[in-house]
Amino acid sequence: MAAAATAGGQAVEKQLKICGFKRNVDVLVLYLAGQGLRSVPSLSQFHRLRYLWINNNKIQDLTFLIKNYCLTELYLNNNELTDISGALKHLCALQILLLHNNQLKKLGKTVKELKGMISLQTLNLFHNPLAQDPDYRLYVIYFLPSVQLLDRKSVTQRERESALHLYNRERSCAMQSIAFGRRVNTPRGATVGSSRCSQPARRLMMPSGCEFGNHTNKVPFENPEDAVLLRAMTRSLMEFSSVDWNKVATRQERRLENKAEAAHEKLTVQFR
Repeated sequence: MAAAATAGGQAVEKQLKICGFKRNVDVLVLYLAGQGLRSVPSLSQFHRLRYLWINNNKIQDLTFLIKNYCLTELYLNNNELTDISGALKHLCALQILLLHNNQLKKLGKTVKELKGMISLQTLNLFHNPLAQDPDYRLYVIYFLPSVQLLDRKSVTQRERESALHLYNRERSCAMQSIAFGRRVNTPRGATVGSSRCSQPARRLMMPSGCEFGNHTNKVPFENPEDAVLLRAMTRSLMEFSSVDWNKVATRQERRLENKAEAAHEKLTVQFR
């Protein structure tokens, strides 16, 4: 273990000399790929580090990244990682993360670790055991919506819609109802959830006193999506009225004629 740590430290020092870095604050890029490293010493002194290549080694843990909050590109492919829980969630600035060709097994835990990376656009997870899951791609697309390039393939709008339908059927039906003006025959109280998701399935809860048309005793929903969903599942009435304004007298004309105005024709169309 000591020998592995020494090798990692020597690799870091070598790169600093090659690049001519004299101060830790100047280190923005570090290339440690393909050196057979099993461990790496803490890189916390390089707090401005943005680009790190540590691929094609034998790395099994990522504790050396504990304080590198500025990382935007991280290349960890072709290593021996089996679990990344607790190791990457603080890297909220990441835009590119390559983790392919490792031994990551648990899809739910891996995706949960990456959920806070709202800027993550490019992600590779292929050639890991977790990628064998039949719904793997849609699962990642749904729970990591910022990702645009997954496993070297662009995420399409159709895939996003399929992921939404698979993992949030209620919201998918509500969106279709709003978009296409049709009623959704989904029973109230229906639950939705995934066996991989750590959170329990959510049940639609309608506050007492919150009925449509009751404007005097409105109780807001705790979750705004519940209000949209309930509205979508309730048959509503839309009414459009049209009047020929050319036949409507102006105020001046009414004053000059000084007589009661006849009722005007109004065309009303209702949609249910």
